[in-house]
Amino acid sequence: MAQSAKQRRRELARKHLERQEVRRAAEAARRRRIGLVVGAVIVVVALVMGTLLVSGALGGDDDPVAAGSEGSPSAEAPAGPCAYTASGESAVPDLGTPPAVDPAALTTPLPTTATLTINGAPVTVALDAGAPCTVNSLTFLAAAGYYNATTCHRLTTSDSLKVLQCGDPTGTGSGGPGYQYANENTDGATYPAGTVAMANGGPDTNGSQFFLVYGDSQLPPDYTVFGQITTGLDVITGIADAGTDNGSDDGAPITPVTLDSVTTA
Repeated sequence: MAQSAKQRRRELARKHLERQEVRRAAEAARRRRIGLVVGAVIVVVALVMGTLLVSGALGGDDDPVAAGSEGSPSAEAPAGPCAYTASGESAVPDLGTPPAVDPAALTTPLPTTATLTINGAPVTVALDAGAPCTVNSLTFLAAAGYYNATTCHRLTTSDSLKVLQCGDPTGTGSGGPGYQYANENTDGATYPAGTVAMANGGPDTNGSQFFLVYGDSQLPPDYTVFGQITTGLDVITGIADAGTDNGSDDGAPITPVTLDSVTTA
């Protein structure tokens, strides 16, 4: 009997050990499965995140001064002469495109001053030599009367964005000159009060719309700076003080704003 009891104990111990080994093997297999699933999820997430970053989908709302554009953004600014490429239809019939210029080989200096007449009051802008393609385009549009009697269609009044946006003859925010051109003068760009910069619909989609900064604004350096207001900033702040037509910090000015004309010299 003693031998039989000892054998039973050994048999029970052996079976207990086998059960432990089976449980350990099952647990190890389960952990391996979990590890594979987690690894696969991490890979998929990484691929998706990478795709989103490349496509700009994670950029957030970093285009607060957008302008409608039917063209395709180019990957980088072209070197050499200013390139104005077709983009949708012009808001003004038979406008054409600016004359080709090579900023490095100008025989006639570009204008250095622009005067914007807004609701009958002059706003003087010192044009920036660091944005020659933009100044050339502005000069072309001004001479064509493109801006005459158009509406400044958008006003923002938030703590971080204080701008009046103009330059669309349709008054909708989606109109343009029928051409687009590359960004310039954006390296390290900031947007303090008095800055004049181009609105866009993405990289290298500048057209005719621009914005006047009446209070220090926080923007990424994605908008071509082409001038600084030297006189008449109070004209813009007066418009801003009246607010928007919808009572929010982003809308049409409650007091209609007309860009009577733009001239350059």
